[in-house]
Amino acid sequence: MEEPLIPLVPMSHTAHIRSHRKPRNRSASNLAMRAGVAGGVLSMAAVGAAASANAAEPVTQTLELPTLTADMATQVAQSAEATQQAAADYQLQAERDAAAAKAAKQAKADLALAQKKAEAKKKAEEARKAAAESATRSSARTVLSTTTTASAPSGSVGTVISFLKAQVGDAYVMGGTGPNAWDCSGLVQAAFRQVGVDLPRVSQDQSTVGTDVSLSNLQVGDILYWGAKGSAYHVGVYIGNGQYLDAANPSKGVVIQDLSGYPATGAVRVL
Repeated sequence: MEEPLIPLVPMSHTAHIRSHRKPRNRSASNLAMRAGVAGGVLSMAAVGAAASANAAEPVTQTLELPTLTADMATQVAQSAEATQQAAADYQLQAERDAAAAKAAKQAKADLALAQKKAEAKKKAEEARKAAAESATRSSARTVLSTTTTASAPSGSVGTVISFLKAQVGDAYVMGGTGPNAWDCSGLVQAAFRQVGVDLPRVSQDQSTVGTDVSLSNLQVGDILYWGAKGSAYHVGVYIGNGQYLDAANPSKGVVIQDLSGYPATGAVRVL
């Protein structure tokens, strides 16, 4: 197959001759603009390079310290002095607190020791007093025993009085019936039981037995009572010479007392 023929265009007779156009003048503004663009590109390249370098190395920032003036130096000195004073105050307060705690602890210990000594002293005094009372009772019983032997009434009355005087110094206990502690009616009942007389147990009933006796005509062995007949609250036994013997109360125990100091309400005679 044959290729198509391309028609040839005839060239101008001047085609081989260079153009006679003058080169265009590039103005200074165009050059400046191109230079600015190039500079900008270079600047951007420099910034990029600097950023890469900064990313690779840490940034070190230098701060400029203020100048230390005389006023600032004074303030710093005062602040340091105040700090030192505060520390000294704290230390002093801590020492005072420790001393106070130690003093309180010592005071507590001293108080406990003083209380212990006082208690021991009290017990010793009570023991001494008990021993003295025991000795006094023994002495009184000895004297009374001698006196009774010399001048005791004869017969049943003498036996009653001897028994009563032998109990002097014993304790008073409400409801007591012996042998070392009595109440008033328990002692009287026990004394008359020595001679076979069976008296009632309580004062009210004992005031109603036997024969009524005038207080101006008392005899040894008569039963004295205090309070109304049949409702008496206390009894004792007349032992002569204006005296009676009774279990008086918890503070006195069994004692001999003067009838004038505590006059009876009435009396009965059973012997």
